[in-house]
Amino acid sequence: MDLKDFKVERYFAKHEFTAKYLLSSSDCDGYRMSEVLALASSEEKARWDNLTLGYTETVGSEPLRAAIQQHYTTIGPDEIMVSSPGEANFALMNVLLGAGDHVICMSPMYQSLYQVAKDLGCAVSFWQASTDNNQWYFDPADLKKLITSNTRLIVINFPHNPTGFSPSLTDYKEIIDIARQHGIALFSDEMYRFLNHDGHLPLPSACDLYENAVSLWGTAKTFGLAGLRLGWLTSKNKMLLKKVESFKDYLSICNSATSEILATIALNNLNQFVVPNVEKIKANILLFEQFHHRHTAFFDFLKPNSGSTAFIKLKIKETAMDFAENLVNKTGIMLLPSEAFEFGSSHARIGFGRKNMSDALDLLDGYLTSNKKYR
Repeated sequence: MDLKDFKVERYFAKHEFTAKYLLSSSDCDGYRMSEVLALASSEEKARWDNLTLGYTETVGSEPLRAAIQQHYTTIGPDEIMVSSPGEANFALMNVLLGAGDHVICMSPMYQSLYQVAKDLGCAVSFWQASTDNNQWYFDPADLKKLITSNTRLIVINFPHNPTGFSPSLTDYKEIIDIARQHGIALFSDEMYRFLNHDGHLPLPSACDLYENAVSLWGTAKTFGLAGLRLGWLTSKNKMLLKKVESFKDYLSICNSATSEILATIALNNLNQFVVPNVEKIKANILLFEQFHHRHTAFFDFLKPNSGSTAFIKLKIKETAMDFAENLVNKTGIMLLPSEAFEFGSSHARIGFGRKNMSDALDLLDGYLTSNKKYR
């Protein structure tokens, strides 16, 4: 299998660990391990203190799956498959899809959610976002038009990276009904689950609403625990999860023993992570709105209703990639250009999960005001 380079990750690899300010990160500031362990129950603390660093269960430990299960309404312990999030996506598409299958995916979108299908020989159609009513929007009617007789999978992502869009519950259920009416599997990337703001309530997990849906969630975005490298698939389709489990034998085989315990603690204390992260995101969105008011000639900003990111449109003559490269080289501010999403060359992703956003915006303000072409 000849996989195309993952543009977002290659761009982050180039700048993430040298740039002073990550203005495009989709995750929130990471929590210290000591902060997680401070929340542990006596049983979890004992499990940590007595941990032996051997192999773990392929599907995830029983305590971890029990901690995951409590955040769903219909999912049982045997309907959970734990792995790293990227691995879960890769394995699922390999066991579900084959050359000649048709896949529908949102656009713009995180590349792995469609690239694996493409490189397996699938035909991929993109459900394009619009900007109706001064907000990003994915119209279910447009999705319906893309379905063909050999559509095997629909891929969705809410809250959406990079636009920060989440649909109404009515639209969400319509999307699921479209998949159900045509007997199509639905892969729902829910990595930003519960990061809702602006009065927008979290959506139910797709796996709780549709028997042929597979949902993906994990610790990186919601919890600010990206370093655990842990996620999970949940589905009523147990046979499909068994195939993913077998495929995993050729990849990681099992999960990190330390990460499993830390993730269990986090899942059993969800609000201790979600509430501070959402408050930080909301405060940074307000800061960014004020920044936008000072620089309307430079970019357009559609306020997100969920998640930790937004997708701005640059009103400049140079490409987003050229601007981003000049910016990081001259100021140390990393901005992720839309070329990394294979979505033209005039947008950029903004991330709201970092506490130093005010400092980054002050520096960016000086950079823009000192350059006549951006005023």
